[in-house]
Amino acid sequence: MRAVIQRVTQASCTVDDQITGAIEDGFLVLLGVEDEDTKEDMEWLGNKIANLRIFSDENGLMNKSIQDIGGNILLISQFTLFAQTKKGNRPSFIRAGKPEKAKPMYENMAKLLSDLLGKKVQLGIFGADMKIDLRNDGPVTIIMNTKDKDNY
Repeated sequence: MRAVIQRVTQASCTVDDQITGAIEDGFLVLLGVEDEDTKEDMEWLGNKIANLRIFSDENGLMNKSIQDIGGNILLISQFTLFAQTKKGNRPSFIRAGKPEKAKPMYENMAKLLSDLLGKKVQLGIFGADMKIDLRNDGPVTIIMNTKDKDNY
């Protein structure tokens, strides 16, 4: 499971000219799932996201978590995080999870993050052509990979 976590002052997702989710002050999380991902991977990543201290404290240091600031999350499924570009110029997405595996993992991650934050997580639509607008704050962008936990 891979995630790109962007600290934002605002973010929204639009599908077919309808806003499916919108937030202020929090994280835009792009989530990629592969077939080998487990519930343990999801729980590890969800807890890391909820406790990641990348919001400024009163001294301007990144010491506060999204929970500390009462922030919000916009969670977007993104299979392209598993693009393989080693061979040729057209990316291969063979490592991306099949929809029957990836969609429930995405939905379960949304529930886990909602439970951890004590509020509803805003969502995109799995498999849809989504348009994402955001204002990256900092900019601060963190990448995590559950298959490489020692480096995250």
